[in-house]
Amino acid sequence: MADILIIEDDKKINELIRRTLSMTGHQGLTAFSGREALLVLEQKRVALILLDIGLPDMDGFLLMRRLAEDYGDIPVICVTARDEVPDRVKGLMGGAEDYIVKPFAVEELLARVQVVLRRFQKEQNIYIIRDVKVNLASGIVTKGGRVTELTNREFELLKILLINKNIALSRERLLDLAWGMDFYGDARTVDVHIRRIRKKLGLEEDIKTIFKYGYRLEM
Repeated sequence: MADILIIEDDKKINELIRRTLSMTGHQGLTAFSGREALLVLEQKRVALILLDIGLPDMDGFLLMRRLAEDYGDIPVICVTARDEVPDRVKGLMGGAEDYIVKPFAVEELLARVQVVLRRFQKEQNIYIIRDVKVNLASGIVTKGGRVTELTNREFELLKILLINKNIALSRERLLDLAWGMDFYGDARTVDVHIRRIRKKLGLEEDIKTIFKYGYRLEM
């Protein structure tokens, strides 16, 4: 699941959004002002930003411009009470992936979050799990913003798990996909590489062991 930054000065709404996100396994990080949000982003990599336009310390549209300059690869959804058409247009033209007007139904919020995450990850060929970011195109893996070195086989195995996320794959199937049909080694080789991936990326809770079968990456 994804780490999502909630930039909302109303504490009750901020908490409502955080709890709503947790219903589907997402981790909500909270900020109650623009400056606080920038401090969070300096320390934590997130997959998505939910931005209220009416912040106490700075204009939300100006903050969105700052986010585009410094964190342009992180999608933004505006969640705001400003429902006038010019504001909607300004938000979308300013780089927001979506624009949600308060009050909102929590089901709609979750649906829009999922759509943006899915679209962004697919277009960018990027997968984000907690503080781990995997770029399948470049082969670069980062944890907490720092590059983590994986062997070619470890990366290939991680790639297969990501592409088949939430699907249980047998050891034999993983062996065939990552090593090739002509590899005659023991399927337990997969266990060794999974253990290394878990340790390097801190994914012990995300890569699930399926008893007497194989593994499943939960996202």
